[in-house]
Amino acid sequence: MTLTTASAGTRAPEPAVRKTSGAGRGPRRPGRVRRTALPYLLLLPALLLEILVHLLPIVIGVAMSFKELTQFYLRDWGAAPWRGLDNFRLVVDLDGSAGQALLKSFVTTCLFTAASVGLCWLLGTAAAVYLQESFRGRGFLRALFLVPYALPVYAAVITWSFMFQRDNGLVNYVLHEQLGLLDSPSFWLIGGNSFVALLTVSVWKGWPFAFLIIMAGLQNVPREMYEAAALDGAGRWQQLRRITLPSLRPVNQVLVLVLFLWTFNDFNTPFVLFGRAAPEAANLVSIHIYQSSFATWNFGAGSAMSVLLLVFLLLVTGVYLFLTSRERRVSRG
Repeated sequence: MTLTTASAGTRAPEPAVRKTSGAGRGPRRPGRVRRTALPYLLLLPALLLEILVHLLPIVIGVAMSFKELTQFYLRDWGAAPWRGLDNFRLVVDLDGSAGQALLKSFVTTCLFTAASVGLCWLLGTAAAVYLQESFRGRGFLRALFLVPYALPVYAAVITWSFMFQRDNGLVNYVLHEQLGLLDSPSFWLIGGNSFVALLTVSVWKGWPFAFLIIMAGLQNVPREMYEAAALDGAGRWQQLRRITLPSLRPVNQVLVLVLFLWTFNDFNTPFVLFGRAAPEAANLVSIHIYQSSFATWNFGAGSAMSVLLLVFLLLVTGVYLFLTSRERRVSRG
């Protein structure tokens, strides 16, 4: 009697366990599928917009670069004659006028980008390091430094264009009338000074972004490291070299790349500052492509220049990311 009861007691839970496990496996499968598919469904609108806004125009631009697309084929650009690589040969031929103009514009853009990125990083780093210390009015200065970054680009550049006027501009008034640094009012929007004017506007509206990123990166540097360095006798300059800059290396690597891409591709600043015809000293690649496309109505050659610019930026970005990733691996090892 006891054995029968014990055996019955041990066998009774088995169907319940099987039933519970079987019932538990059934409804879990749709839930797992939904959880797996949910991230992709949430990314689907952004992916579609990315294709429509970025990838599709790139594909159309590449297709246009292989065609003899002029004003006669704007209504039906697909009917334009096929030129193959002739547009690319035209714009890279240094013996021709088109190739020489593109090379000169490319060199100007490289110099402008190097100067602008370097000054933006330098000013942003100096301001961020200075504002790490607590003092009265620090919050006001932080907000004030971010004003150029918060202003709309067109409003800021138009304001600068008025300030650079020769006869009634604020720049000539301060440099010539107030400080006496200039013998006579200078032309800032034409001639050789146009490069300085463009660089000034670019740095003015770009350095607050560097300041914001570096200031955020400095929040991750422990204050104990500075306190320990100060106890060991390290001065401000040694702390900057040994602690601040090495700690900011990952942030600076991303910051320099972003500033480079933004500055090299900048079209709004020179277009609003100088108009459709930029001076030769400030003729960036973006403006040169625009003028080559809409002034001569040779959209095929302009598209070829755009494709070459895209390839150049992709190569520079790839090499930069490869070098920085290898440097991180070496430092970790």
